[in-house]
Amino acid sequence: MGWYELVAGHRHGHLLQTEEWAQLKVKFGWSSQLVTLTEEGRVTAGAVVLHRSLLHRALPLPGVTYLAKGPVVDWQSPDQIFRVLALVEQSARRHHSILVRIEPALLEGEVPTLTEVLAQAGYRPARRGVQPRRTLALDIRGTEADILGRMRPKTRYNIRLAERKGVAVRQAGREDLPVFSEMMATTGRRDQFGVHSPAYYEAAFDLFSARGMVALLVAEFEGRPLAGLMVFALGANAWYLYGASSDAERNRMPAYLLQWEAIRWARSRGCVQYDLWGVPDQEAAVLEAEFEHRSDGLWGVYRFKRGFGGQLVRSVGAYDRALCRPIAWLVARLGV
Repeated sequence: MGWYELVAGHRHGHLLQTEEWAQLKVKFGWSSQLVTLTEEGRVTAGAVVLHRSLLHRALPLPGVTYLAKGPVVDWQSPDQIFRVLALVEQSARRHHSILVRIEPALLEGEVPTLTEVLAQAGYRPARRGVQPRRTLALDIRGTEADILGRMRPKTRYNIRLAERKGVAVRQAGREDLPVFSEMMATTGRRDQFGVHSPAYYEAAFDLFSARGMVALLVAEFEGRPLAGLMVFALGANAWYLYGASSDAERNRMPAYLLQWEAIRWARSRGCVQYDLWGVPDQEAAVLEAEFEHRSDGLWGVYRFKRGFGGQLVRSVGAYDRALCRPIAWLVARLGV
């Protein structure tokens, strides 16, 4: 069993621990290393380790090491955890890192002893993480009627409304990426959030297409693109990472039908869970009390995502290991 097979089948495997994700990050300023434990020729645990210099990536200057949704280990085995983290530290020191940040693919309370175990390896809870800490996870098992039945009535209505109003969704190709990037830029300006460069979306599409792990979907009306998204799949899980819409024909609700077709694509890949990837880090009661009159940050997307009926979950967040304590303290406060 190789790394891909381990991550795809592991209970705590994650898209951000694939070599494809590492290759994507390498194209945009990081370096990477895969560290693994093996037993009888089989990979049993490990991590995709990302490194970035704080000043200049081409020089051996102090930097940071980051594990996005990793390591991939048996979190009930302290011995395995310590062995993998020792390999991570060796890699970090070779890359002149002064801080190691890990962000395990674990939910709060899933491993009650996590903080104590990581403390033995020198890790402390970080002030902030890199990935969204709270998300909505959809159960996409059962029939399509079952999934639609778990959605809020208004969302079901909007999906059907888009169909009645002539919106059609197709699986697009690489030639459609420029249009998708344009819609991403429009969405970023309208909703006031940062977006990646066109080259980033092109690289992500190319890297994950080799194993059929990504789909670019576009919603159209009379051949005119109205909205698009990129959905990724690995093993039993799918992630909605990037979504965009134009300012045209929004009354036709293209984003709702688009999201439904992404869920259907994930099911065709054998996925049973669909991660809507990022909502405000607030308790459910606060989210429900405030979403109608908040539009800052992730509040606007929460208003949309909540309708699909997912379970609100929260990750354990990030943990830091200082390899050069005074400088690492400053870096941790400023953020990776």
